[in-house]
Amino acid sequence: MPATSTRCLAPAKLNLFLHITGRRPDGYHDLQTLFQLLDYGDQLVFSTDDSGALSLHIAETSTIKPALADDNLIIRAAKALREAANRPELGACIALEKHLPMGAGLGGGSSDAATTLLALNRLWQLDLDTETLAAIGLKLGADVPVFVGGRSAWAEGVGDRLEPVELPEKWYLVLTPRVSVSTARVFAQENLTRNSPAIKIADFLAGRARNDCESTTRSLYPEVDQAMDWLSQFADARMTGTGSSVFASFSDAASAETVKQQLPAGLTGFVARGINSLEPPVSAT
Repeated sequence: MPATSTRCLAPAKLNLFLHITGRRPDGYHDLQTLFQLLDYGDQLVFSTDDSGALSLHIAETSTIKPALADDNLIIRAAKALREAANRPELGACIALEKHLPMGAGLGGGSSDAATTLLALNRLWQLDLDTETLAAIGLKLGADVPVFVGGRSAWAEGVGDRLEPVELPEKWYLVLTPRVSVSTARVFAQENLTRNSPAIKIADFLAGRARNDCESTTRSLYPEVDQAMDWLSQFADARMTGTGSSVFASFSDAASAETVKQQLPAGLTGFVARGINSLEPPVSAT
């Protein structure tokens, strides 16, 4: 195989709402949520060869410096893809520009894993279909399939039953306090709502939806509570996933940027446009 390379966006996601509708026998929870993809996220550069080696490097332009290990989701995704294709000779050097904070509910790790599956499937010329890639991704994390699909989507089950949706264009201000939220800790709380009735998308559009994790996260992490209070001065503030990031929607980028300029100490943020699809999912360079 000739050496090839590509640069890809691993987009962030927002949970526009999150209902926990029940607990499964396997210990996981059934959910309903609406995933909104954003035109902002991590950047990954892939270079492939036939060396059989897989390596991951953090680019100097990264705003976040995560620890690297063999169990990093990016490396795990590459290994899982190679094993599914039974092609142990395939190799890749991957550079990560990390912009999405960890433990923030923005799907950074899952998006990185999905982007790895998509990019290497193309560069390694494996020709696996989206359904197969999503199945590989689901074993890595419940949020990986939505990023493999590359579409904003209504999700049920553990987040794996997806129905693409067309959402009106909005701009989002996303804020992240200086705290990383443990999803396991949130779901371990006895007071967490786990029996929300299932709803339809019409209920969401009518405002009959919430994030069942919000009150629990806010009580466990005062930094998230303070971020919600601050953003609520300007717009309807919501939390994505189990946090720590919170967000509000605006009709245009300028309005979101105006609020962002007023951020107090202890909060970082970015402005991004909601997108219905990421096309193409990877772009060759």
